[in-house]
Amino acid sequence: MNGCLLLPSLLGLSLLWPCLTATENSKTEKVKHPAGPHLRVKRGWMWNQFFVPEEMNKTSYHIGQLRSDLDNGNNSFQYKLLGAEAGTIFVIDERTGDIYAIQKLDREERSLYTLRAQVIDTTTGRAVEPESEFVIRVSDINDNEPKFLDEPYEAIVPEMSPEGTLVIRVTASDADDPSSGNNARLLYSLLQGQPYFSIEPTTGVIRISSKMDRELQDEYWVIIQAKDMIGLPGALSGTTSVLVKLSDVNDNKPIFKESLYRLTVSESAPIGTSIGKIMAYDNDIGENAEMDYSIEEDDSQTFDIITNNETQEGIVILKKKVDFEQQNHYGIRAKVKNRHVEEKLMKYHTEASTTFVKVQVEDDDEPPVFLLPYYIFEILEGNPHGSFVGVVSAADPDQRNSPIGYSITGSKVFSIEDNGTIITSNPLDRELSAWYNLSVTATEKYNVEQISAVAVYVQVLNINDHAPEFSEYYETYVCENAASGQVIQTISAVDRDESIEDHHFYFNLSVEDIKNSSFTIIDNQDNTAVILTSRTGFSLQEEPVFYISVLIADNGIPSLTSTNTLTIYVCDCDDNGSTQTCSNKDLMLSMGFRTEVILAILICIMIIFGFIFLILGLKQQRKQTLFPEKGEDFRENIFRYDDEGGGEEDTEAFDIAQLRSSTVMRERKARRATSAEIRSLYRQSLQVGPDSAIFRKFILEKLEEANTDPCAPPFDSLQTYAFEGTGSLAGSLSSLGSAVSDQDENYDYLNELGPRFKRLACMFGSAMQSNN
Repeated sequence: MNGCLLLPSLLGLSLLWPCLTATENSKTEKVKHPAGPHLRVKRGWMWNQFFVPEEMNKTSYHIGQLRSDLDNGNNSFQYKLLGAEAGTIFVIDERTGDIYAIQKLDREERSLYTLRAQVIDTTTGRAVEPESEFVIRVSDINDNEPKFLDEPYEAIVPEMSPEGTLVIRVTASDADDPSSGNNARLLYSLLQGQPYFSIEPTTGVIRISSKMDRELQDEYWVIIQAKDMIGLPGALSGTTSVLVKLSDVNDNKPIFKESLYRLTVSESAPIGTSIGKIMAYDNDIGENAEMDYSIEEDDSQTFDIITNNETQEGIVILKKKVDFEQQNHYGIRAKVKNRHVEEKLMKYHTEASTTFVKVQVEDDDEPPVFLLPYYIFEILEGNPHGSFVGVVSAADPDQRNSPIGYSITGSKVFSIEDNGTIITSNPLDRELSAWYNLSVTATEKYNVEQISAVAVYVQVLNINDHAPEFSEYYETYVCENAASGQVIQTISAVDRDESIEDHHFYFNLSVEDIKNSSFTIIDNQDNTAVILTSRTGFSLQEEPVFYISVLIADNGIPSLTSTNTLTIYVCDCDDNGSTQTCSNKDLMLSMGFRTEVILAILICIMIIFGFIFLILGLKQQRKQTLFPEKGEDFRENIFRYDDEGGGEEDTEAFDIAQLRSSTVMRERKARRATSAEIRSLYRQSLQVGPDSAIFRKFILEKLEEANTDPCAPPFDSLQTYAFEGTGSLAGSLSSLGSAVSDQDENYDYLNELGPRFKRLACMFGSAMQSNN
């Protein structure tokens, strides 16, 4: 069979390999074919490979023809097409062997199809030749335009970048076969973006072709076109857009839009007060727009400028206090510059922008001003009332010059006159207070709200008005066997006065003691003196105590002298003559100690007894109040009630809670578990009437409760329980008939109830004996 597909030239089909015809055991020979030479091969078919144009828009179009060499044209052969795509994409004319495509072919989806062909003799139903495979290749046509896969494109470049600076590279792809002609060969071109950008045709690299200023335009849209077939006629194209943003560089300096600013400040404004704001503008953004303000000209050094980092404003502040009366206007020049400037951009910042600021000082009603920040005065102690101390002076700094009034706050020792003269209102004593800290207030009389104060320090100068005296209390002792000239005491003195020079004291005995005293004194010339005996032997029985007068003089002007009495005790000393073992001294010390201790003990005892008597008195009074009947005689009483009960059927007339009245009077301990049993006995007693055993048990319970109660008073008490039950076999419990009924009752069991019922036992026991 001739395995050659006869491809019409009008379809543009070409045979890649020679058409092969093969018959079993046949020799190879060349056969003529319109599409070219073919081979005759023994046994079998060789591969036949065809190119089929894609994108045929017809519903069915002819591809080629299969024809066997054995086919003599009598229509006895049947051609069959086998394979996955047979019958769906490709069909064959069983009589002629013509192959048709019934679907549109797309090389980008599938470029190769493998089919099998077979020829069957219809008369015999057998295959004339064995199956043979052949390949149909879909040839490429330029049916896909270039596409940019990484869209959208965005690039950022610094403004003022030089020519040739790389911006971005764009890349397009073409789905056509790159090996088939120029279908997939692309060229790039710029549709929009001139004259600032250019693109390399083959690589798609975009570069800057002209400098750009961000302050004029900060974004540019560049449109790029990609064409296949290297731009030849009939080529397909695709486009994309690139957004190019310009980043800022510090190529603009800040500039003041105003050449003059007018600000005002009050003369009462404190240091650091914000006076006003000045503003410069910078066309740059971000860090490049950060600026610093400063003072370029200010001879007075009164103002300063700081920068608000958030708003980039310059804030003018007060660096020194201003005074309207001294200077009422100021002129300063301020400048501004960028904070961050690269060295290569310094050419844009050669000269800083400046502006002039005029500051007008506003006049305020100021408080009075003292001539001095503080005053120090001196005055001698002891001066009389109204003595002059000093003068303070304040003035109104304003132009109207208001009169000033003065006052001293919180001082009873000094007062001040209308002209600022300070005088004393009480005598001064340096020993009580050597310094006085005063606060003098000055007030404007035209505006009393304008007040100022100044500190005044008054030093009280010393005069010699205190005589020297003993520095301490001396207890001096001398032994009975003391020898003449023995030192028994060293004394010293103090003076409360303040001396310009060091204190110096002079010691001496009075004239009487010099003549008659048994002791002498020696001045050590160092503000101390010693007391010595002037005779031998002293008698404790005859003269136990000596009193000598010591005269002490100071070196003040005028000199003052005081008389101080020194007490000397005579003691019985040991053989060593040491006053530390003086028995009289120890005795007197111990006696003094004993006296103090005894007095303290006696006072404590008296206080304790007072408390005891007070407690006993209150207790006795309470006892009489709680039990007034203890002072009365016990007798039978008849109580009459003018109301009528409900008879025997009235079971609600009696309240059993009356039997428990003791629990209402005071708090008691919780009852034991036997209380439930007692309550049952109560109910039983109401039903059967009084029973001596029941009452005895009830009384025992009450007795035990009273004995165990720590709050119970330690005295006897009598409680009467009177009730009438229903159906009582004993009849009435009235005491009217008790004289007869109690004769047979035995009350000896009361003696067994303890000391609390002793009196009751005696009463009933004696009554029963007398009745008998």
